[in-house]
Amino acid sequence: MKVAISVPDPVFDAAERLAKQRAVPRSRLFTEALEQYLAKRGSEAVTERLNAVYAVERSGVEQAMTQVERGLRFVLALQ
Repeated sequence: MKVAISVPDPVFDAAERLAKQRAVPRSRLFTEALEQYLAKRGSEAVTERLNAVYAVERSGVEQAMTQVERGLRFVLALQ
């Protein structure tokens, strides 16, 4: 698919140089860059969702751990 985008001159110039160094078409360079960006953003989105889930779970786990610690202190105090 063809897409027309605006790219700042310094970014375009750097991409042009890199494409020539790698001997790949400029469109291939932009495609690779976009693929890497999307893969990174996709994994970041998954991480954000997992963090949200574990934030809720962690609060429950932390409460349980606090109760266990209190129980251990009580048992140790009896000894």
